[in-house]
Amino acid sequence: MAIDILSWNVNGLRARYNKGHLSWLLEENPDIFCLQEIKATEDQVKETINGFDDYYSFYSSSTVTPGFSGVSIYSKIKPKKVIDNFGDGKYKEEGRILKAEYDDFTLLNIYFPTGADSDKSIQAKMLHHKLMFYERFLNLTESLSSSGEKVLICGDFNIAHKPLDLANPKNASKKPGFLQVERALFDRLIAQGYNDTFREFNQDPNHYTWWSNMYNLREKNMGMRLDHFFATSNLKNYIKSAYTRPEIMGSDHCPIGIEIQL
Repeated sequence: MAIDILSWNVNGLRARYNKGHLSWLLEENPDIFCLQEIKATEDQVKETINGFDDYYSFYSSSTVTPGFSGVSIYSKIKPKKVIDNFGDGKYKEEGRILKAEYDDFTLLNIYFPTGADSDKSIQAKMLHHKLMFYERFLNLTESLSSSGEKVLICGDFNIAHKPLDLANPKNASKKPGFLQVERALFDRLIAQGYNDTFREFNQDPNHYTWWSNMYNLREKNMGMRLDHFFATSNLKNYIKSAYTRPEIMGSDHCPIGIEIQL
């Protein structure tokens, strides 16, 4: 059975729908799609959006800052269980996490904190929060991989891992998103037995998933690969493709996807 899974930071789900940016999803009809930064509650989404009635849908929204963050999963395959935290209730109120358990794999859809702010004093607190969030995430991923579970993780990680993953690594290395302390988090995830699915198929440069809205940087393709699919090694042989979709417009991020044959 082939399963197509997509992930996209939509930067406002209702805005994307109202501007017609979701029509391609209706046409492609993926088996599962995961969204980040939906910026809405479940009720607000269902009041606005039509066309996805043949999907089971799941949501997590921020109760701390309404209209901020938020993630959702739309799935034609009914999960056995879905939770909106790391399993201990931690970070539930931020609306960043959905963990869906299926018969053949577990899927994590996460919108990771950015860690960046123009105010340096605020940025220090935000970066600390980001690192603590990642610590809790890595505790979970280690537990899942050591137990032999088949795990997929997708979302906006807000980190580029290698110089290959961004247009200007020298300048970016001084800012959140490409700091050495952040890149080391990816090294830890990979050491736990998770693979960067895109790099399993493509080692070429100039493949990005986020571009600043300033200075026509998307048109110039000067961006960063901040959105990822990671998979445990026991899924490696089942993943038949992994790709980015830079031609899909609307958000400052583009969709990414994988195909699994189970």
